Amino acid sequence: MAEEKIVLLTQEAYDKLKQELAWREGEYRDEITERIAAARAEGDLSENGGYQAAREAQSKNEGRINELTVKLRNAKIMQAPKAGTVGNGSVVTIVLAGREKTYVLGSRDIAVATEHEVISPESPIGAAITGAHAGDEVSYKAPNGREITVTIKEAKPLEA
Repeated sequence: MAEEKIVLLTQEAYDKLKQELAWREGEYRDEITERIAAARAEGDLSENGGYQAAREAQSKNEGRINELTVKLRNAKIMQAPKAGTVGNGSVVTIVLAGREKTYVLGSRDIAVATEHEVISPESPIGAAITGAHAGDEVSYKAPNGREITVTIKEAKPLEA
């Protein structure tokens, strides 16, 4: 079995994923079961598009349930660094190529808890800005080999 990776989440992201899991295991699963039963009642299943669609929805739902179960089991609630320092859970405003952009640094799973785009700390830009402070200039090598300089304008903890 593959080693499971720790998933860093904010409390809000953890709560939203847990809420989605409860919905998928309860109300949504029941709805799909009812759709399958109704389609079965129509007769010939081999040419029943409603039955096939409901079975596909059931399969996708069960896959998402498994994914959420593993993520929540391996979740660790992160504490964002103090204002001014960039780290997991920071909302960071950077100046890149003369344009100001705001991102959250962290796993893609925290996207459910923020309206900002998420940058992975493992990405080239994420690795470069991790540990930097407001006012710092950092550079990183882009996938195309170019050296890119970024200015950290602001860093603050992601608030719930």
